Amino acid sequence: MNIQISITGGDERSMKETIGSKFKRAWNIFMNRDPTSYQGTSYSGSSYGYRPDRIRMTRGHERSIVTAICNRIALDVSAISLVHARVDENGHFLEYIDDTLHQCLTVEANIDQTGRALRQDIVMSMLDEGCVAVVPVEADFDPDENNSYKIYSLRTGKILEWMPQHVRVRLYNETTGRFEEVVVAKKYTAIMENPLFAVMNEPNSTMQRLIRKLNILDAIDEQSGSGKLDLIIQLPYVIKSQARKEQAEQRRRDIEQQLSGSKYGIAYTDGTEHITQLNRGVENNLMSQIEYLTKMLYSQLGITESVMDGTANEETMLNYHNRTVEPILAAIADEMTRTFLTKTARTQKQAISFFRDPFKLAPVSQIAEIADKFTRNEIMSSNEIRSIIGMKPSDDPRADELRNSNINQADAESALLEEPEDSEGIEENQNGEFMTQEEYEAALADLDDLDAQLDDLEKELGT
Repeated sequence: MNIQISITGGDERSMKETIGSKFKRAWNIFMNRDPTSYQGTSYSGSSYGYRPDRIRMTRGHERSIVTAICNRIALDVSAISLVHARVDENGHFLEYIDDTLHQCLTVEANIDQTGRALRQDIVMSMLDEGCVAVVPVEADFDPDENNSYKIYSLRTGKILEWMPQHVRVRLYNETTGRFEEVVVAKKYTAIMENPLFAVMNEPNSTMQRLIRKLNILDAIDEQSGSGKLDLIIQLPYVIKSQARKEQAEQRRRDIEQQLSGSKYGIAYTDGTEHITQLNRGVENNLMSQIEYLTKMLYSQLGITESVMDGTANEETMLNYHNRTVEPILAAIADEMTRTFLTKTARTQKQAISFFRDPFKLAPVSQIAEIADKFTRNEIMSSNEIRSIIGMKPSDDPRADELRNSNINQADAESALLEEPEDSEGIEENQNGEFMTQEEYEAALADLDDLDAQLDDLEKELGT
């Protein structure tokens, strides 16, 4: 059966671009070919409520304060963009490099995620597992065979096995909709370790101790919610014989029947019996330990309750960003620079950089005041300040000068000349202002020349 398709005008150009883009993405980590060739496959997918490509927290702490801490950090880190940029010798921003890698980091990381969503997944996986792999899924060439290649798609993966030159990674395959295990080379896989590993991921770290306590507390809560109580009933007789054992067992069943049939969970006992509830004391002790470990974790991470509930002041947020957010961002940017950029690119001052927006941490007036003070006191030039906040340098050559833009430079130079302490002998000019020392000495020289000319004139006249 022959099928003919007629394409004209703009549709033809679109078709050519589509075909061209497919050939550009000639390498795929799962099939080593364009995944779009898998057409017509039917999937029995689930609803968005369970997105198959989303990461899942481990160790059973998905309902704890630990998740809230990790999510807070991930949100704050992902709010700061990672960009492919060209920098100067000091690492200051010069310009964006708008290539496919930059698009992955800022716009579309893969078919399912934006650049921001990818950054959030990276941080969540890093904090949860201690280490995360970011794998180029689609490229124009096989990274194993080509030192330089364009990246079109990135995914986060869980590291399952560590080998000398490779790692086994659990990675989401967007063509099948499932997670699959693949072996990837370390040289083109960005492997990022949590810089706060000792605090969060070591077996006996503060976070792991907190997780274990929270899991115990959850178990107690579930036990209490099920209506089960840990009680010891001290009976007024010694249980040694079989008859006494049966009598004690019958007493236990009577109390259980009273509690199950009671609207408010109330039962009566003999005055000679003594009942002790076991789990209440354990729960109280656990709560005090959890509160202690939570405060310790906050302190070690540079987090406060005000950071968590959004009421932190500028100084608190600055401390949190410097101690927690910035180290994580730096770890991600440095590893991507090392892995995704060739040595030649790094020599050309290419880098994966991030720029924290200072306007989110301080009022505009304060930022402007700081910039004004730095330029006025000739600490930093305008372009140096612009590079720090991620702005493109100005083409104005004066922007690279250490100068006070608020005053005229000629006036500034004259202002540097101090008025002599002893002003005797320094005449006033015609405007009534004191002359400078140089002007005064020049005037004296002119007077000497004038005296010499007058002496010569007197000699000629014979007077």
